[in-house]
Amino acid sequence: MAGLGMAMVMNCLAVLAAEPASPSSSSLGMEKGSAFRDFFKENKVRAEAQNGKNWKETADAVLIRNKETQWNRYLKAALGLPDFVDLGIENRTRFESVSHPWRSTAAVGGGRTDSQWVLRSRVRFGLGNGPLRLLFEGQDSREYGAQNGGFVNNSTVDEWDILQLFGSLTIDNVAGSGLRTDLHVGRMTLDLGGRRYVARNNFRNTSNAFDGFHWQIGKPDTWRLRAFITEPVIRDQDQLDEQNKKFLFWGAYVENLQIPWMNVNAFYYGLNDQRQQNKNFHRTYGTYGFRLFKNPAIGEFDYELEGAVQVGQLGQVDHFAYNPNAQVGYTFNVPWTPQFLVQYSYSSGTRTPGGSQSGTFDILFGARRWDFMPTGIFGPFLRSNVSSPGWRLVVKPAKSVRMQIKHRFWYLAQGSAVNGGILLEDPTGGAGNYLGHDLELRVSWTVSQNLDFDAGYDHWFKGSYFERLPASANLPQGGNKDTDYFYLSMRIRL
Repeated sequence: MAGLGMAMVMNCLAVLAAEPASPSSSSLGMEKGSAFRDFFKENKVRAEAQNGKNWKETADAVLIRNKETQWNRYLKAALGLPDFVDLGIENRTRFESVSHPWRSTAAVGGGRTDSQWVLRSRVRFGLGNGPLRLLFEGQDSREYGAQNGGFVNNSTVDEWDILQLFGSLTIDNVAGSGLRTDLHVGRMTLDLGGRRYVARNNFRNTSNAFDGFHWQIGKPDTWRLRAFITEPVIRDQDQLDEQNKKFLFWGAYVENLQIPWMNVNAFYYGLNDQRQQNKNFHRTYGTYGFRLFKNPAIGEFDYELEGAVQVGQLGQVDHFAYNPNAQVGYTFNVPWTPQFLVQYSYSSGTRTPGGSQSGTFDILFGARRWDFMPTGIFGPFLRSNVSSPGWRLVVKPAKSVRMQIKHRFWYLAQGSAVNGGILLEDPTGGAGNYLGHDLELRVSWTVSQNLDFDAGYDHWFKGSYFERLPASANLPQGGNKDTDYFYLSMRIRL
């Protein structure tokens, strides 16, 4: 119950920091109340003074998205720590419920509902705000309340582990050229480009991490080149995570932001995974891709085009796969600034399973919640053997509130192959390829940098594929019926 205890403690601290102590009729009580009010007020001022131009960049700022690191450090301010120390803790507590499980591995059947609480707690401690820095980040991911046969694996549980532990070197003006370069050595998390292929997971309860080297050089807000060579961290639910010398991941990523209406990214990822005793599962892939996009702006169109081609070997079989993605949007200059998006994603599948060529796109280490659907104990579709058109409407009724509705249709790219999310297969292809469509509603409320709420509901109207599956697919009883998914989460950061 460590994660739950941390959530309760942080909740109490947040309430105390937000509300002054009640006045007392005694002079001693009034003095104490005043002291407490002064303490919390000074703590708030010190914490918030670190933002904007005074923000002290963290050691992992160039590795991941800013919103993962930037929040008011109330705990640091309360302890009176100096600028060169970074200290922060956070907890996210989420309730999830999913009906009519469909995965062939699900022991919960008969239309039962799988409900559970998932908690993710993090603590970060960094030293240095000059050229040399050190960072430790620990993470504890747990679940409570799952039924026998519920969805519990290393995407929901990873207890007491090291998420990041590295040293970094930063040179702001290389030989007077105006270029900045950074080197990171150790265990780290990574967000690369659109995060489709490499990401520090946000919605999922556990996170991808990598042991190795990362280097970047570039001109801030103009362009940069990133390169890395790592051993991906293998998550273990209740033991310390490890890496394996037979599991290598490396690559290079270029970003150019000089043209506002056409930002350009290009990338290469190499994967060599020889861990399995069965050599038919050995993966040796090269993934080549590009990304063109324009950021949303009021009264303007925006777009994103991202595609990747994968070549190599799966065991002794040639591998060739691809994944084009496209979206076009427009943000209206009216109240609530609605943005309407049309989206399409395609990930190839193997035409003839067990044949002479592998064609199922490998998802690598990407995220999918932001363009596909909620993951967690739900997430029926991976970016692999799937074809999906859809649309999305996003509105902002208040500065801190974001609401959206999404509708997508789902098809197998190859009916005889498997999608790793649904874990069902009809090798004959007789079940067809229509997996259904889903309608999602989501509301997020960012109270402050330190407190936010997120809630969503998704109804998956299952397609004819589930009615036609042969008994050999091991579809759980009731798995052909529509699925409802609901979640509610709260995150506190101090």
